[in-house]
Amino acid sequence: MKAVILAAGRGSRMKGLTDDRPKCLVELNGRPLLDLQVAALRGAGCDAVAVVAGYRGDLLEGRGLSIFTNPRWAETNMVVSLTCAASWLEAGPCLVSYGDIFYTAETARRLAGTEADIAISYDPDWLALWSARFADPLSDAETFRLHPDGTMTDIGRRPSGLHEVEGQYMGLLRFTPAGWARFTAHLETVGPEAAAKLDMTSMLGALITGGATVRAVPVDGSWGEVDSASDLKLYADRPL
Repeated sequence: MKAVILAAGRGSRMKGLTDDRPKCLVELNGRPLLDLQVAALRGAGCDAVAVVAGYRGDLLEGRGLSIFTNPRWAETNMVVSLTCAASWLEAGPCLVSYGDIFYTAETARRLAGTEADIAISYDPDWLALWSARFADPLSDAETFRLHPDGTMTDIGRRPSGLHEVEGQYMGLLRFTPAGWARFTAHLETVGPEAAAKLDMTSMLGALITGGATVRAVPVDGSWGEVDSASDLKLYADRPL
């Protein structure tokens, strides 16, 4: 199993913490987020890990990782960054991780073990974490609805209430080559200009609307998303 970490962005909401480094190198409890991700992915059995670099990509060299580069990192989203690693996604099953999250090896192992062509990890108990991060949890939430069999029926829209949020997408995905082919086929229909602005949850929502099956796999153990200095303070007292 291979894994790709999307780490091209600067993370402007981190303010001065990313003046001299990409967001994935911001430290949580003394360790760069990137190191936490690599440890979890290798612990899950990923024998090859790559990073998609962009802002201060030079700092990602010499870490034992394969490197893909998104030269348009400042004007595109993660969807375009992911296409930079297309050669890996076309060749075999691949885990994909955002560069600003942390999670356990068991969570990555569960996701790697699913047979679905497209799968994502999610937190069914998201509200406690989002309540700690935001005064209004719905202000940063998106719709997340499941069929009884654990496949997705809706993701990525603005929710009208908590009843439309059955979990929180974590930023950890898995594609088989067939799933990736479905992903790229949709990108071809929207065109390069729209694709440059497309975020991942909107992309997943479009795939679901188009008939693709996306399986949701529950998190196992602690996880978190780091979007601000306050997030770092929040997670400092939590086990990683």
